[in-house]
Amino acid sequence: MKISTMLMVVGAFALAITAAVAPDAIAAVFAFAQSGHTGSGMIIASAAAAAIDPEELKKAISPVMTAFEEFKLTNDNRLKEIERKGAADVITTEKLTRIEATLQQYEGINQKLTMAEQQAKAAKEASERIEVALARLPANDRSRKDGDEAKVMFNSWCKAVVRAHAVGVVNLSTDEQKVLADVTAEAKALNVGTDTAAGYLAPTEYVREIIKAVTLSSPARGLVRVRNTANKAIQIPKRTGQFAARRIHETGTKTETTGLTYGLEELTAPEMYALIDISNQMLEDSAFDMEAEIREESAEQFSVKEGAEFVSGTGVGEYEGILTNGSVAETVSGSAATIADADGQANGLLTLKHAIKTAYAANATWIMNRTTIGSVRKLKDGQKNYIWMPGIAQGKPNSIDGDPYAEFPDMPSEGAGLYPIAYGDYRRAYTIVDRIAMEMLRDPYTQATSGNIRFIFRRRTGGKVVLAEAIRKLKCST
Repeated sequence: MKISTMLMVVGAFALAITAAVAPDAIAAVFAFAQSGHTGSGMIIASAAAAAIDPEELKKAISPVMTAFEEFKLTNDNRLKEIERKGAADVITTEKLTRIEATLQQYEGINQKLTMAEQQAKAAKEASERIEVALARLPANDRSRKDGDEAKVMFNSWCKAVVRAHAVGVVNLSTDEQKVLADVTAEAKALNVGTDTAAGYLAPTEYVREIIKAVTLSSPARGLVRVRNTANKAIQIPKRTGQFAARRIHETGTKTETTGLTYGLEELTAPEMYALIDISNQMLEDSAFDMEAEIREESAEQFSVKEGAEFVSGTGVGEYEGILTNGSVAETVSGSAATIADADGQANGLLTLKHAIKTAYAANATWIMNRTTIGSVRKLKDGQKNYIWMPGIAQGKPNSIDGDPYAEFPDMPSEGAGLYPIAYGDYRRAYTIVDRIAMEMLRDPYTQATSGNIRFIFRRRTGGKVVLAEAIRKLKCST
């Protein structure tokens, strides 16, 4: 049997098992591979089609959506009864239980949909690997000097299919079992498990990609005003007082209307840095561009620190935080430890929103962390309407009482005396000044005796609240 045919056969079986394809689908894939085709579209289609019946899915859509709408109405009624009488009616509770049971009946379909998506991705990846392997085969299989090495790549696949047949997961016909036996026999001569039996010829693959967990940072720069300067600091004139207009009689004497005063807001640009030592041999031998890697890491960590300081910085040698500025006003939530008021409603948030001037509210944004966003989604206003709305309903981003919100991981969660939410026009309220965006110093001398090269990354940037009345914070307190 040709090596390409073996590859198609074994690959087809592997895909079939991965996607839990029925035995008749396996036979179809087997026939397809035997016919000499090299395309993978049919294999993927068979795997996906076997995962869920389209007609079953179509029939489930209407009852599921109907049950969901009834669930929302019944649950709202239950909450009203609890509020009014201290407990829900038995009839309402039983109705809600029946609706939940109806939704539960279709949970199997939901699980199938989830699995189908995962299986389709896995099948596609497997198919692409097969096509790559086929593309690497020469036109004349017998001219390949390392043909035996290619055969052993399929050994584990064949064994997996044989084991699946043995335990009854798949049913193979006599001809199909014979083909597998032939493939396995050809692969027995060399194997990966034994170094001296071609194991040395099957090295592990080194993936030039570093697995990194997500680094969370607060996107302050997207909301505030950012200015660049070539000087050590900037000064912004600020009106600090206003006069009041007066009335006068026809022959009265006019006096000066005092009160108009001005001041200066000064923003300095203190330095932040990152220092990394890397050995010369690491720089020479690494499969990665280590300079580019640490440059990316430094930029990311500068962003993390900037976001944290925007929220709670001291203002001394760093940003001034919006939660630490003493001039930023606050509104209490009405509850000692949560953002909801004593009735479980969003009156505290709505009071906060309407406590700032209309001109600021026109461009205002809510900021809070992910946990607090989850709490806000459950809140209702005085008319029992949910204040969180999905964007699809309005053709714009998700909103809280009509205003956009941003996720800030550095904002505190709900807790007694804490400030989990802030609201306002941050472009007017806060300014960031950049003196040096990012600079890298490559120092080969300081650590030369240790065989290292020192990299120093630095930025000069500062920020502070320049108009405190444009923002307001919510405090968990009674």
